Amino acid sequence: MNPKLKKGLTLYTKYFGVWVVVFGVVAYYIPAPFVALKGCNKVFFAMTMFGIGAVLSIDDFKHILRNPAIILIGSVAQFTLMPLGAYVVARLFDLPPAITAGLVLTGAAPGAMASNVMSYIAKADTAYSVSLTTVSTLLCPLLTPGLTYLLANSKVPVPFLDMLIDVVQMITLPLFAGFAIRHYFKKQIERILPVFPAISVTFIIFICSLVIALNRDRLLQATVPILAAVIILNLWGMSSGYSVGSIFRMNTARKRTLAIEIGMQNAGLGTTLALQHFGPQSAIPAAFFVFICIITTSIAIAFWQKHPT
Repeated sequence: MNPKLKKGLTLYTKYFGVWVVVFGVVAYYIPAPFVALKGCNKVFFAMTMFGIGAVLSIDDFKHILRNPAIILIGSVAQFTLMPLGAYVVARLFDLPPAITAGLVLTGAAPGAMASNVMSYIAKADTAYSVSLTTVSTLLCPLLTPGLTYLLANSKVPVPFLDMLIDVVQMITLPLFAGFAIRHYFKKQIERILPVFPAISVTFIIFICSLVIALNRDRLLQATVPILAAVIILNLWGMSSGYSVGSIFRMNTARKRTLAIEIGMQNAGLGTTLALQHFGPQSAIPAAFFVFICIITTSIAIAFWQKHPT
């Protein structure tokens, strides 16, 4: 691959948070192009997961097998602290049923792939981050709809089986398809490897922009309570993740990794499932969460860079 193109794709991927904000603003003022592609949302998210699968390697899975205890700790924390935190916050703010379902769904989502990039920038344990994201992504077809059903079903009907099928189609199948292509066509894929994270970032940007375009008339009305709930949930995830690392006496790099991993959810999946099964209003918390977690994590990273591990 051309070095200039490779550098450009790497920078594009690294600063995906900037593009999320920029296109979010565009979607608010010019929603029509995004709304027109609403029917392609599931396909776009599947392409995101395909791009992620293509950058995984067997070594990533070997790392998981070599460190089962710390992976178990992180995964349990991921799927307990955030869903329960979302439920409690929704009750505290007495959020409407649709918003509650969206917030719980966001909390029950797996770790965000962006957390791997953030861990790398923060000079945390990137291999640990990749392992946690991989495991939570593999577990999410059952746990994400299951936890949403348990915690939000009293507020709004949760179609567990339909969500399970959607997550398998959007997560499991494309993820393993990307992994298989990387495995069997390793030399060819290595030459164009930066393309795949860029593909994933592009579709995540679109998904977030679509939510804003669909909810432009609701955003200002719902901003204050939802924004407060999302901020609290994000800060809860980051602080509790760091605390879990401290409880189990992990080194500083892994504490920071847990803070990032648990604080950053795969809100792209949350928005897609919310749009598919609960309606546009339910996708608002996940859309806000994308912006909030990028901002808070960036602030934490700036602080940590001044205080290396």
